[in-house]
Amino acid sequence: MVQVSLGTVLREWGRIGCIGFGGPPAHIALLRKLCVDQQCWLDAREFEDAIAACNLLPGPASTQLAIFCAWRVRGRLGALAGGIAFIMPGLIAILGLSVLFLAGTPPLWVRGAGAGADAAVAAVAVQAGWSLAGPSWKRAAGGRRVRWVCYLLAGGAAAATIGPWLVLVLLGCGAVELAARNQQAGSASAILVTLRAAPVKTLVGASALLPVAWTALKVGALSFGGGFVIIPLMQADATGHHWMTNAQFLNGVALGQVTPGPVVQTVATVGYAAAGLGGGLLAALVAFTPSFLFVIGGASRFDALRGNPHVTVFLDGSGPAAIGAILGSAIPLARALTQPWQFAVLAGAVALLLGLRRGVVLTLLAAAAVGVIVALAGGPLPH
Repeated sequence: MVQVSLGTVLREWGRIGCIGFGGPPAHIALLRKLCVDQQCWLDAREFEDAIAACNLLPGPASTQLAIFCAWRVRGRLGALAGGIAFIMPGLIAILGLSVLFLAGTPPLWVRGAGAGADAAVAAVAVQAGWSLAGPSWKRAAGGRRVRWVCYLLAGGAAAATIGPWLVLVLLGCGAVELAARNQQAGSASAILVTLRAAPVKTLVGASALLPVAWTALKVGALSFGGGFVIIPLMQADATGHHWMTNAQFLNGVALGQVTPGPVVQTVATVGYAAAGLGGGLLAALVAFTPSFLFVIGGASRFDALRGNPHVTVFLDGSGPAAIGAILGSAIPLARALTQPWQFAVLAGAVALLLGLRRGVVLTLLAAAAVGVIVALAGGPLPH
């Protein structure tokens, strides 16, 4: 194993955490440039294998990849330091912006920027799901494509209607695929038991903030696909517990997109709305802890994970369902819009992202600028 100094890990992974705008594709590209192209700490094959293994795990795959690369160059201490350095810049930024955007009486321009960015969030979800659907469809060759469509529709319907229970649909689709491939019945049971056993230990002792911790745990330990799969998991909890209005939740999703680092940090905004700064920090801690445990505890077994037929077959079912959930999350996000001009911004965002193929950050900033103009011109804003 290549050994680099802890200071180098903190510096380089912190740098990526600061400039990693654009979500997982940007994070993967930056990590590859550092670890494979520039420093040759990993070879290209090992890096690609690590991407595949992280995608087999629940939770934020790009965060897990960052932790793995740090583990590879500095062991467990490096994994812990690198993961924290990667996460912290975005976490600080999103909590700071949460204070501004979720204040009781934010300035008019802030309300306008939030309403404009909110309107584009549903388009970002569609773009994220669409970008994943093509490669997944190609992998589902032959007779599997009928099941692939069923899993996609199941995930989409669940995200649009029963957000808090989406995780059961993802697990169910994976179990169905296992059964369809005539695998041993115990394989599906083992996966379900493993995933359901984790919350018990994590939630002990968090009595005052139990709902926040449970929401964060679903995001970090039970969400196959990461990214926008977490949106329906969080939205029902955030609004159902009256921590946030729909407009405030959309603000949180937008903040998760325009800040650097993993999109999963949106959960910190939900935690902040529920219980202030302590709630935001708790939500982040609970959401990211499983990623550290998965990688630090199992990085040496990544090859076995990729080669395990039960795991890969399970992901063949839950993967399309996760993509469907990303696409389906656009429905409640769009339903949360209240002003006619926001729907016009949504249409413009769809054109920018899918038609002109512009970046997510640019699109959200443009939408926010439109919102500021509307607000300063005296236009109606969401309540």
